[in-house]
Amino acid sequence: MIVNGEFLSRIRKIFDLNMYEVKVWTSLLSRGVSTAGELSTISDVPRSRTYDILETLEKKGFVVMKLGKPIKFLALKPEEVIDRVKKHMLNIAQEKTKLLEDVREGELIKELVNLYDTGIKYVEPADLSGSLKGRQNIYNHLDMMLKNAKKQATFVTTAEGLNRKFEALMPTLEKAKKRGVVLKIAAPINSENIKVARELSKIADVRHLDKAHGRFTIVDGEQMMFLLLDDKTVHPNYDVGVWLSSDYFAKSMNQMVETAWKDFQPVSKLKI
Repeated sequence: MIVNGEFLSRIRKIFDLNMYEVKVWTSLLSRGVSTAGELSTISDVPRSRTYDILETLEKKGFVVMKLGKPIKFLALKPEEVIDRVKKHMLNIAQEKTKLLEDVREGELIKELVNLYDTGIKYVEPADLSGSLKGRQNIYNHLDMMLKNAKKQATFVTTAEGLNRKFEALMPTLEKAKKRGVVLKIAAPINSENIKVARELSKIADVRHLDKAHGRFTIVDGEQMMFLLLDDKTVHPNYDVGVWLSSDYFAKSMNQMVETAWKDFQPVSKLKI
């Protein structure tokens, strides 16, 4: 069976399968009912692996094993597979979430924190830095920085970035505001993000920039996150951020932003 490689890769990613599983499943779909040996030949998957793969696919809800000899496997309708796989993934997610919550409440977290606290004592301040690839990873780290914020968090972003931060960080921003953290956000504000800007202005000092001044975040004058690429041209998966934990540098940048802040127009005075 000849199937486009890109098609197989998409299925692999969406359904969280390895390549052998994808090949065996699509081969079975093309036959309806088949034995492990036949599927091995069609899919070009080693015969020694095919039966185990079919058992795995059965557990995940992709196929059904028929009674009788020789043992055959029946393909399910793709619509039914989606429902089964969705349910399977939700069950796994719930189980893992419960395990993580158990860790948070148990003795293991104390041991992990002790290991971290012991190790961090030997880390030079200059070593507390790192790069993050992919917008989701970047926002996960920004979320962590906000959760640990005590005094102030300042964002300078693009017009599109303002919308993204509202979508990704709003709950954490609201919690930070309730803790007494002063929130400041500066971005070019236009007709496409004015509603978001006004919504954010309920919890933050939101100001308009005439043009983009880069993308960065400063938290408590101690940490910074720089975004290195133009968000209009880079794919989200290839966006790159640099995180720094440096009092000296973060405070210097914070002073520069504070000096320029009065020149940025408050969102309440905009007429869009």
